Amino acid sequence: MRYVSTRGQAPSVGFVDAVLGGLAPDGGLYVPETWPQISAQEIAGFAERPYAEVAARVIGAFAGDEIAPADLLEMCQEAYSTFTHAAVVPLTQLQPGLFIAELFHGPSLAFKDVAMQILARLYDHLLGSQKRSQTILCATSGDTGGAAVEAFRGRRNARVVALFPEGRISEVQRRFMTTASEANVACVAVKGSFDDCQAIVKQAFQDQSLRQAVDLSGVNSINFARIAAQAVYYFTTATALGAPSRKVSFCVPSGNFGDAFAGYAAQRMGLPMGKILVATNANDILARTFETGRYARGKVCQTMSPAMDIQSASNFERLYFEGVNREATETARAFAAFADSGAIDVPPQAFAAMRELFRGVSVSEDDTARAMLRTLNETGELIDPHTAVAISALRRVNGIEGPVVVMSTAHPAKFPEAVAKACGVTPELPRGVATLASRPERFDRLPADAETIKAYVRAFAGA
Repeated sequence: MRYVSTRGQAPSVGFVDAVLGGLAPDGGLYVPETWPQISAQEIAGFAERPYAEVAARVIGAFAGDEIAPADLLEMCQEAYSTFTHAAVVPLTQLQPGLFIAELFHGPSLAFKDVAMQILARLYDHLLGSQKRSQTILCATSGDTGGAAVEAFRGRRNARVVALFPEGRISEVQRRFMTTASEANVACVAVKGSFDDCQAIVKQAFQDQSLRQAVDLSGVNSINFARIAAQAVYYFTTATALGAPSRKVSFCVPSGNFGDAFAGYAAQRMGLPMGKILVATNANDILARTFETGRYARGKVCQTMSPAMDIQSASNFERLYFEGVNREATETARAFAAFADSGAIDVPPQAFAAMRELFRGVSVSEDDTARAMLRTLNETGELIDPHTAVAISALRRVNGIEGPVVVMSTAHPAKFPEAVAKACGVTPELPRGVATLASRPERFDRLPADAETIKAYVRAFAGA
């Protein structure tokens, strides 16, 4: 299995190099040269298999012969044993035909754990075999950083620097990062937005001197291993509801588009699918794109669903590349233009192809709060603001085929203030993380300046 860059100016690489490299040297994102296939018969059989076994099969399809199947299965079993629910991603029915996939039973109470726990073990395995260590640089809009710190803290072969926008994530989200005491973890509050953090990460990856000096890698959803790992729960939830003999649709609260693109990956691998409804808050770049065909950056708004406060969705580049029939030159031109002007007009043929699977809806703060209260009153389920965005979006769309699964991306206890304000109920942290508020924090504050942060990364890696 080989991987190519969406921008076409980097050599193809194998799975190991794509994982450890993160971003391609030309600034593009890695995608598989060809999409691996899983037969309908095997997909149907997933309904009766443990989550770790399905994960090993799906991720293994992307790894090819670079990781022994027995080793990958062992890593998956270890990774998903950290989850507090035996199903890993259980389904809860809200009403006839409507389900939520609970993606928050991992160590940091967010869907990022599903990918990050296996990614950390992949890094351990791959770096250990190469007798190598790396510096992982990640930007977070709230949950990626906590999941990365939780997964990589204390690991022998990897150091983690997590950038987060100061004052724009919840206290619980912040504390999942900043209470880590291990020496291989550094957290930085950046005086800017998540888009500023993400832009700094991309600039760091394009600095070849820095990449070589600290052996830089990334675990944001720019890393294709994240997409591969997240594709797994599309298979497990769909087969639990009758796939592949019937199509299942999904509603995904989306910021950086990695979670939704993982659904696209599952479909390309052979999973029949209805629609993927991309639900956004006021930061509606994706919703506007899927409804108008214009991908245009707006001003970042601060909302009660901070993990989605994004106006530059990295993984959209992967979908654009597929939409223009893998024309790397066109993709490179388009995203260079986006970097300069903040807007792309999706070619009509590509837009039509996207609309075959994707729809987009933007949800207001008031509607988000109402969805939390309505869900509690009607079902007894307490949901977080991101899940509420998806629930609210579904109420505004007709014609979604088959049963619908809402991706519930975080535990409500990660957003206690927003949930309490909407519902009058303060969610409790699960027992395993109840002491989070009393632990001392450790982080640095830096300006949203790429050179300053690159110097910080060099110093941290050197130390």
